[in-house]
Amino acid sequence: MDAQLKKGLLDLMVLASLKYNDSYGYKIIQDISSIMDISESTLYPILKRLEKQTLVKTYNATHNSRIRKYYQITASGNDKLSQSNEDFQEIKRLYDFILR
Repeated sequence: MDAQLKKGLLDLMVLASLKYNDSYGYKIIQDISSIMDISESTLYPILKRLEKQTLVKTYNATHNSRIRKYYQITASGNDKLSQSNEDFQEIKRLYDFILR
């Protein structure tokens, strides 16, 4: 798969993994790894970029006496996911044409 396409899809996959529940890095990796390989060195720059774009926000919470950083999707992040569905429908139409 093209690296740029994969990069864009990974951003959306991270947002989708946060759509229903806040999560932390290791759990996000577990969720996404069932579909596409992702490492910590790939995930954390994505999370930082999404936070800078205000698509996610963070907070700290204690878990087993340790502070864990959680990520939460924002309204803008949800809007981005909705827009990606519209984009997918457009791309699907193009691929349907190509593959006919």
